Amino acid sequence: MNFYLNDDTSTRVEEDVDILTAVDEPYQLIVWNDEVNTFEWVIETLVEVCGHSVEQAEQCAMIIHVKGKYAVKKGEYDTLKPLCDAITDRGIGATVEETVR
Repeated sequence: MNFYLNDDTSTRVEEDVDILTAVDEPYQLIVWNDEVNTFEWVIETLVEVCGHSVEQAEQCAMIIHVKGKYAVKKGEYDTLKPLCDAITDRGIGATVEETVR
């Protein structure tokens, strides 16, 4: 909401303004939980493929385990697709999905 004073300085006018915002990170890399891969393997994969710190990868692995999936990285499709392929090549389920707006 924007406020401005009109020509009569004793009156304040409110104006609603709609602002369009672009999504900077239109896609997300989702890693899926399974009953096959170990925490250690998922953590190692996130560190090596996504560039996560060990602590960040551990937190992601825990969220994946508890919630069933987690968006471990966001960005452009062309950036995330090779990461997704590298993760799935290691036997871990991953997809690139459009970010919900």
